[in-house]
Amino acid sequence: MNTTAVGNYPKIANRPDGQRLRRAIAQFDEAKVSAEELARIEDEVTTEVLGEQIRAGLNLVTDGQIRWDDGQTYFARHIEGMELAGLIRYFDTNTYYRQPVAKGPLGWGGPITVRDYQFASAHSSKPVKPVITGPYTLAKISRSERHSTLRDFVLELAHVLCQEAHALEEAGASLVQIDEPAIVRNKGDWPLFQDAMKILTQGLSIKMLLYTYFGDVTGLEGFFHLPFQGFGLDFVTGPSNFSLLKEFPQDKELGLGIVDARNVKLESGEEISKDIQRALQHVSWERLYVNPSCGLDFLPREQAYAKLERMVEGARAVEKVRA
Repeated sequence: MNTTAVGNYPKIANRPDGQRLRRAIAQFDEAKVSAEELARIEDEVTTEVLGEQIRAGLNLVTDGQIRWDDGQTYFARHIEGMELAGLIRYFDTNTYYRQPVAKGPLGWGGPITVRDYQFASAHSSKPVKPVITGPYTLAKISRSERHSTLRDFVLELAHVLCQEAHALEEAGASLVQIDEPAIVRNKGDWPLFQDAMKILTQGLSIKMLLYTYFGDVTGLEGFFHLPFQGFGLDFVTGPSNFSLLKEFPQDKELGLGIVDARNVKLESGEEISKDIQRALQHVSWERLYVNPSCGLDFLPREQAYAKLERMVEGARAVEKVRA
């Protein structure tokens, strides 16, 4: 059984040096520090959050997405044909992002996350899981002045992001996580989503994990037969996902999102262990990833760490019972 994070991790900490990235970003925007100095601080904070995940007990970590403004603009800034517009709310959260806009033909201008992955791998004693925002979600929370239909927009993005996944494979990544939260709130687009996922995964030989959150995947017939080797589900916002586990394929892996990444309330080890045991009725031990319900950047840094530590505690308690 693996313990892992879903993606992002809080950039700011409540300690004397915990605000330095925020200050550096503000100073960079005011042309008071160079891009090189900002990058140096981003590297330092990335190394910190890798260390925190490892100290918490995770055996599969992410780089915390410290360099990302958010999951949308980080990719849109590097995709040819896309520009950034005004602020818009991210789903039902209290966070906002600059909405990407497709202005012209979309293209992959080169690696977006490869350097991040390579840096994290070089500074982590545990395997690193790179993350890509999926084409359907990226299209749904963007807008296009080029495409006549959502289908055209999504499928063109799928071709672009497939190249990013291939670049990560060539850089040595053994698995890649694709984030697609938007589909759980737009289930009528299921046929389009299926077509996009086929394009996105085309030609890849590494392990691909599809993560959804902010809801359940009930009603998406054939979800577990998409061309991925694993699926991450949110069992906090989407508790009805538990009812789907009796149909979970025996050759796929499950990301068990049972720790609430949007609430500071700390779950008990007993609650976490109970949910793991519930999943183990249908999914074998070696095919389970225990993780938060979504990225942890909604929480203060200290609470995020405590959540991971408690999650690992609950997983280890189950291991002891099984031993």
